[in-house]
Amino acid sequence: MIVATSISKVRETINNVKQKNKLIGFVPTMGALHEGHLSLVRKAKKETDFVVVSIFVNPTQFGENEDYNSYPRHFKRDKEILKQEKVDMVFYPSVRTMYPEDFSVYVKETSLSKYLCGKTRKGHFQGVCTVVTKLFNIVQPHISYFGQKDYQQAQIVKRLVRDLNFPIKIKVLPIVRERSGLAMSSRNNYLTQEERERASYLFRGLKLGEELIKKGEKKAHLITEEMRRFINKHVSSKIDYINIVDPYTLKDVDIIEGKVLIALAVYVGKARLIDNLIVNPGGSRKSSIKGKGRRFF
Repeated sequence: MIVATSISKVRETINNVKQKNKLIGFVPTMGALHEGHLSLVRKAKKETDFVVVSIFVNPTQFGENEDYNSYPRHFKRDKEILKQEKVDMVFYPSVRTMYPEDFSVYVKETSLSKYLCGKTRKGHFQGVCTVVTKLFNIVQPHISYFGQKDYQQAQIVKRLVRDLNFPIKIKVLPIVRERSGLAMSSRNNYLTQEERERASYLFRGLKLGEELIKKGEKKAHLITEEMRRFINKHVSSKIDYINIVDPYTLKDVDIIEGKVLIALAVYVGKARLIDNLIVNPGGSRKSSIKGKGRRFF
């Protein structure tokens, strides 16, 4: 496995690989790898000839009061995991390599990034778009793999590739969950055992929303209100948002008439956790939310 820390080393390697007409797969990460990341790596191994994984905690996607300095960094462990997975190359650049001292050009998406996480994490998706653009230009993959847990990010990257004419296919793979239902995330490292148990109720809250939709509830605000009550009761944490949105535009849906995305962001301890579920009501029968005290699980 090649470990490259310089852009020139990546480009030299990629040029050699492309001369052999090999398909290049790319998995961008911020490290602290878990099974969610590895599901992307394994898919890339199956579908491409040469797999590159980047590990870079990108400072431009963190706000002033966010967890950039405390974000988990375990490069030695990550390197060994990727070696076992038979990854071909790891790109592990420094901040100075990616952002020279006089760096002044940023990439901004102006539609999808207005919603969900974009409302409270100002500048976050500008940082994401900028670093992804740089990584795509450096690695020049044929296919790049993302996880559905970061649904909004994946949609924005798809838009980035489309609008800026990158010759790259974006594949989004399903969320990998712990046995409790908790979506795997590097930020789960922040959780105590008690917080981890409470965090498992986030997925149950999503499933509650799904159940109500499947039973025929059409009014989005009634569903999200019920989800809020459920999460407040079991998680006792600060809710950033719970929204039901169009899965393509990410705009809030008032009346559910087709496929929707239920998305949430909730603080559990010091960890801000996100999760989502795509729901297609199909031929559900008409129903509505009744009073309190109803049990769903």
